Amino acid sequence: MFFYLYTLVTIMDFLLVSGIIPTSSDIYPYFTGIHLGLMSATFWCLLLNGFVGFQFAEDGTPLSLWSIRISSFVVFAAVSFLSIATFLSKGPFDPANPVALWIVFFIFNGAALLIYVILQIVLVVNTLDDRWPLGDIVFGVVFFATGQVILYVFSLDICSFAKHYIDGLFFGTICTLLSVMMVYKYWDSITKEDLEFSVGSKQNVWEVKELLGEDENG
Repeated sequence: MFFYLYTLVTIMDFLLVSGIIPTSSDIYPYFTGIHLGLMSATFWCLLLNGFVGFQFAEDGTPLSLWSIRISSFVVFAAVSFLSIATFLSKGPFDPANPVALWIVFFIFNGAALLIYVILQIVLVVNTLDDRWPLGDIVFGVVFFATGQVILYVFSLDICSFAKHYIDGLFFGTICTLLSVMMVYKYWDSITKEDLEFSVGSKQNVWEVKELLGEDENG
């Protein structure tokens, strides 16, 4: 589910950043609110997946799957509502002073990511003999942190240097993609099944069965 949410976030990035949905449009605040809601839901989903390895709920069971799905949807709905209400100045929310939205976007999302990283380090150190997955975690954190620094610190400098052809968002998006790839690589390294080579493995199994059949016939 984490990768589905990341895909949706990427699609919303494309719609909003490319100008397909212009900032002057009446629907722009709603799409931006949905975008922020999806981002928080993605971080929340990643955090919950971090607990799966500790077997609080067995992976793949209805309890595990639906607890992640329902709670992620609740986070998505809550953050989307908060964002839209802030942008449209509804109730106590003020776009000139978006404290609640800032807390969610930076504190909540950042805490979810930090807790996930700590959980995975504890999981690898305490339960696995192989330490290579720690490298995936380190690379993922480095890629993500680099992307955020480029986006929020050096974006204007990059934009000026590139004569407004690209800015920090371009490199930030690439770094985020690389960090997500490291999440998949980490997950793949701590599971028994090697899905990247599953087709080849099945082929080898069939070949072994055929050889056994030939031996029996002989």
